[in-house]
Amino acid sequence: MPIRIATAPVSWGIMEVEGWARQQTYEAVLDEMVQAGYTGTELGPYGFLPTDSQELKRELEKRNLTLIGAFVPLPLAHPERHPEGMRCALETARLLAANGAPYIVLADEMNERRMAIAGSAGFDDGLTDAQWEGARKLISSIAKTAQELGVRSVFHHHCGTFVETPAEVGRLLGLTDPNLLGICLDTGHYFYGGGDPVEFARTQAERIWHLHLKDIRADVLEKVRRERIGYLDAVRSGVFCELGQGNVSLAGVIHELAQAGFDGWAVFEQDIDPTVAGANPLASATRSREYLRRVAGV
Repeated sequence: MPIRIATAPVSWGIMEVEGWARQQTYEAVLDEMVQAGYTGTELGPYGFLPTDSQELKRELEKRNLTLIGAFVPLPLAHPERHPEGMRCALETARLLAANGAPYIVLADEMNERRMAIAGSAGFDDGLTDAQWEGARKLISSIAKTAQELGVRSVFHHHCGTFVETPAEVGRLLGLTDPNLLGICLDTGHYFYGGGDPVEFARTQAERIWHLHLKDIRADVLEKVRRERIGYLDAVRSGVFCELGQGNVSLAGVIHELAQAGFDGWAVFEQDIDPTVAGANPLASATRSREYLRRVAGV
């Protein structure tokens, strides 16, 4: 089956960031997803879409949208908060299971220290060995229980977190059970973190169960690194762009995964601040969908 294309509320500026502007109702966002040509969506921050499973099902069915998964940030560096992180993740997993969604997308939560150096983090900026072990236990516990609910767990490496760089992603892969936890390859975040997403797709295809398609303007990223611009300000400056307008080889990633037999969903995302002058989420999402049809044949 060819790769199926979904999107997510983040492309409309709906993010898991306190105080980040939300400009539209969920009904308007879902309507625009359909208008832009998408057939699936992720949940977005918990509470943006309805959390009553029957209401959520009605809203999606009336638009012929499939629920794909949900992005769930976890406080990996803070063991005292792990029980609450697990509770929130499993609450989301139960909602996903009730609506037939295949994936829960786990990630570390963003933190000020790492957001300030996103794209430039080094070995000394990461978790301690004890924190890695705690993170492994938390992620594995969530993944095991989610599996019992019928939901597969993938981990999303993310800028501004303690799992951002290729080395950190590699360590996570080495610590976790490949039968229990897959990777959500985010092409933009892997590029931002210093990696080559095509190479990762080529060498780690078996661990890639889910795909986020983002593009990056390399010249803006170079300025971000040079001037140590924080992550949210980088988003506002347009480091993420419409698919095909940046320097990530999206067609290359899709080709490598197709060659490896990838059979799942790819989610278009463009992290934006909708209050920035000229931002038009519907137009951007539409052009990105057209790009994937034209260049990647999906």
